[in-house]
Amino acid sequence: MAAVIGVRFKNIGKVYYFDPEGHVLKIGDKVIVETARGIECGEVAMGSKEVAEEDIPQPLKKVIRVATPEDLARVAENQAKEKSAFAICAKKIEAHKLEMKLVDVEYTFDNSKILFYFTADGRVDFRELVKDLASVFRTRIELRQIGVRDEAKMLGGLGVCGRPLCCATFLGGFQPVSIKMAKEQGLSLNPVKISGTCGRLMCCLKYEQEAYQDLLRSTPTVNSLIMTPDGQGMVTDVNLLTGMLQVKLEGEQDGVVRTYNVKQVKILRSGKVHVNREEMEKLRELEKE
Repeated sequence: MAAVIGVRFKNIGKVYYFDPEGHVLKIGDKVIVETARGIECGEVAMGSKEVAEEDIPQPLKKVIRVATPEDLARVAENQAKEKSAFAICAKKIEAHKLEMKLVDVEYTFDNSKILFYFTADGRVDFRELVKDLASVFRTRIELRQIGVRDEAKMLGGLGVCGRPLCCATFLGGFQPVSIKMAKEQGLSLNPVKISGTCGRLMCCLKYEQEAYQDLLRSTPTVNSLIMTPDGQGMVTDVNLLTGMLQVKLEGEQDGVVRTYNVKQVKILRSGKVHVNREEMEKLRELEKE
């Protein structure tokens, strides 16, 4: 076991382990640490605790010091320079006529590198842009292409629910979300209704998926053949949360359906949800990162 603290470098980002090196730290404290990118200033997101050594990425870096007023002043200065660098880079992108969208700019704490985050539909040859930026800023330049989900996380905004985006408020990372989840939850397969601000499947489809999977084990799907107290019938509609089924009984005239509780019926043959190939290809685009 080893004593570690968790440090975060973004407001809502991944937490990294560091050796506290004897410092007594609490959540919210600013610390100076060494990372793969160089010296960085981060915020303690997890207090000191014992963690099994096999669960710690090696080598475990140490906390250099608690951030001083001078360190915090440098961080504020870097943030001010980032705004200026963003404007300069945006003009350079336009001048080079590159098909890319600048999203964010980040200075490392020690000013040894400037990172420019951008989105693009495909690969972009930005070698000339890097040379141009290096001649202006006189330091190492790194251009990093990110996905639309990462862009939404950086920029923030409001979701269709009216609340701030989950990715920008509490989600540390993205989990896979699939069309299958929307189908199993009985949601409309209209891309507009199941995609978020980023244009990809809404992250919140993942939240209740386990509950829906549990209900699906005992609930017949649409088009299932079932036995009811009144005879065999075909399921035409399902409300998973209430357990109520709309059933068209064999021999009943068209348009006449009856309502049963899932506990009243027995599944004879499971049904399948059919989606045409063209519609599925459009929906597949929503699964991309």
